[in-house]
Amino acid sequence: MADRRQELYDRIRQTSKDEVVLEEMIRLGFWPARGVVPTDPADEIRERAEIHRQLAALRTEQSRLSNIAALKQALFERRLAESKQKQAETKARRERERLARAEAWRQKTAEDIVYLGRGVSAGLSNRAANHERLRAQGLPVLETALEIASAAGIGVPELRFLSYARSTARITHYRRFQLAKKSGGTRLISAPLPRLKRMQRWLLEHVLVKVEAHDAAHGFRAGRSIVTNARGHVGARVVVNLDLEDFFPTVTLPRIRGVFRSLGYGELAATVFALIASEPDTTRVELDGAAYHVAEGPRRLPQGAPTSPAITNLLCRRLDRRLQLAARKLGFSYTRYADDLTFSEPSEPDSAGGAAHQDRVGQLLAQVRFIVAAEGFVVHEGKTRVLRRGRQQEVTGVVVNDRLGVDRATLRRFRAFLHALEKDGPAGKQWGEGHDVFASALGFANYVTMVDAEKGRALTAKVRAIAATHGWKPAPRKIAAAPVHSAPTSAGALVATPVSQAPAAPAAEAPAAEKKKWWKLF
Repeated sequence: MADRRQELYDRIRQTSKDEVVLEEMIRLGFWPARGVVPTDPADEIRERAEIHRQLAALRTEQSRLSNIAALKQALFERRLAESKQKQAETKARRERERLARAEAWRQKTAEDIVYLGRGVSAGLSNRAANHERLRAQGLPVLETALEIASAAGIGVPELRFLSYARSTARITHYRRFQLAKKSGGTRLISAPLPRLKRMQRWLLEHVLVKVEAHDAAHGFRAGRSIVTNARGHVGARVVVNLDLEDFFPTVTLPRIRGVFRSLGYGELAATVFALIASEPDTTRVELDGAAYHVAEGPRRLPQGAPTSPAITNLLCRRLDRRLQLAARKLGFSYTRYADDLTFSEPSEPDSAGGAAHQDRVGQLLAQVRFIVAAEGFVVHEGKTRVLRRGRQQEVTGVVVNDRLGVDRATLRRFRAFLHALEKDGPAGKQWGEGHDVFASALGFANYVTMVDAEKGRALTAKVRAIAATHGWKPAPRKIAAAPVHSAPTSAGALVATPVSQAPAAPAAEAPAAEKKKWWKLF
């Protein structure tokens, strides 16, 4: 009953008492429905009620509009609340998106490489490799960064760290030092630090050494040495030696990347491999107490990295092919040991005599200079030598006049050294620049054995006998990572020369490598 009464009061407030009474009379049947009576007096009641409603609405609106300040404040508060709510929603949405992007990026960087520095990252999205070509050469099929890292036994973040091209960095992957050249000046040696060196050795063993170099190449190859390089020139009428100037520094990043692309690898793998095997010259700069390594010039092959010699052998395959063809046409034999090019003419003098022979040498030199320049290298004119019979002919340190041999003057000096060593003992004596006189002497004797077995065995036995009388024992040696051969310096000191790769950073005996030809350094 109370609800019914309240409902009635609400209807009266919304319209008027007369209209409510009229509606109830119609509902109860005491008054005809609207439209039944032609001139129904109830219409006036309804019109009056409608006017009252309109007046009430106008009064309410007038009351609301009469206080502008309150209206503005209410509007401001409403909009402020809506703005705060929207900001909170936007902030929450952006935080969710940020976290999602961070997680997606973390997962992507853990499995992929999309950027490796300015100027080298343009083609990293191209990963497709030539599977058929790679398998034909026995090379691992690697396309993505995850595949490369997994094959090398490291993670993608470490692979990115080792291959990233930094223009300025607080870190460096190389230990750099200078070695004196025999011809004067110094040569920069860049020895990779252990983490990068392990990656370079993996690249060397699983990719580079699996690809066959040209048969004329004898440097840094298994089963090849300075002896095999010289053997084909024994007894020649004329021997022509040429040297390529700045051999390793000439090979820049685009050429290194091109080597791996030619093997069948995609742009990403080729770029990663090329960056691992190259580095720019750097300058050490101190700023605010911190040391920075600032890159100067393009990335190129470092002298001292295990991968550098093998890459040059692959890069020079076309050079070797063209030089061998040109040499054959002129009746010459051709071999290459690193940057040393050797040509020899074994044929007998022809009917035209020496003039025609001189013309062939001139033609050979002209063609060699042209081909070398076309392949992106430069002949070191100051080291070009034409050695004819009647004088000592030498190929990469080995005498080749009639048979393989060691320079007679050096042998005489060595025998005199052994005589003094046997007579007076090792005190105050030194062979070459090594610190251990017996080790240096034994090393040189082993080198002679490699070149001339008969002479070398006698010298080796004599050195061992002298060393035994003084109680000398060889120092423990680490297992070599690659087969080595030895070559003497001009002073007769021994230098171990790996067949298939470059060495690690020189140990404490690094000064002994001074005044050596660089091809004897590795």
